[in-house]
Amino acid sequence: MKRLWRATINSWNGLVAAARSEQAFRQELVLAAIAIPLAFWLTDDFARRFALVGTIVLIMIAELLNTAIEKLSDRVTMEHDGTIRRVKDMGSTAVGLALLLAAGVWLWVIAERFLLQRP
Repeated sequence: MKRLWRATINSWNGLVAAARSEQAFRQELVLAAIAIPLAFWLTDDFARRFALVGTIVLIMIAELLNTAIEKLSDRVTMEHDGTIRRVKDMGSTAVGLALLLAAGVWLWVIAERFLLQRP
């Protein structure tokens, strides 16, 4: 139980650190605060709600991992290094793909709700 509590504290500390130091993560927190209630308004279907909220959480996960990669890379060296640049680019790509997935899922549910309604 002590280990679980310590892991929870570490996770909270990481969340706070990201919110304090990363503008992109703060924007994603605002997005989540808007998107989660919106997901409940858009659909009554549990699976669709789960997909909508899940994609927002996935964006935040990717952003946190990308931030960790960038901070660790900068700690290793601040000099230009092609390999580190590629690693940072891959982290950024992960965030971009998560954003594309979220956009696709949200557009699908919105289209179903407003454009594909049957009489």
